[in-house]
Amino acid sequence: MHRHVSLITLGVRDLDRARSFYEALGWAGASPDGEVVFIQVGPLVLALWDRALAAADAVTVDGGGWGGITLAHNVSSPAEVDAVLAEAAAAGATIARLGAPTDWGGYGGVFHDPEGHAWGVAHNPYWRLDADGGVHLPETDQ
Repeated sequence: MHRHVSLITLGVRDLDRARSFYEALGWAGASPDGEVVFIQVGPLVLALWDRALAAADAVTVDGGGWGGITLAHNVSSPAEVDAVLAEAAAAGATIARLGAPTDWGGYGGVFHDPEGHAWGVAHNPYWRLDADGGVHLPETDQ
């Protein structure tokens, strides 16, 4: 299997609220059928879809709690971490953890979108970011 992720779907309870939040961050979306919103995020697509329909499609039961997934947004400096957290808060996010030094030598914080999805925002001094925000791990960096 080719190593890549092409689509991440977030199950949401309020599609309009979720769409408004991501649009406030500058992430415009398209909704061809009105039931799902697709947002181009670099080479990936982020989909916002009704939580119950997403659970049924994944052949699982929605327990309503944290699903064991945290999305991440890597940036080039600690100051940029703080700026992204401030931008997310202004768009309606809840700041779960302010930017601070991490135990692994970086700097990061966490916000939750209006639907409760956790987003880590981090500066990792050991990873290289390209001009488009792509992350390059040291052992695969070329």
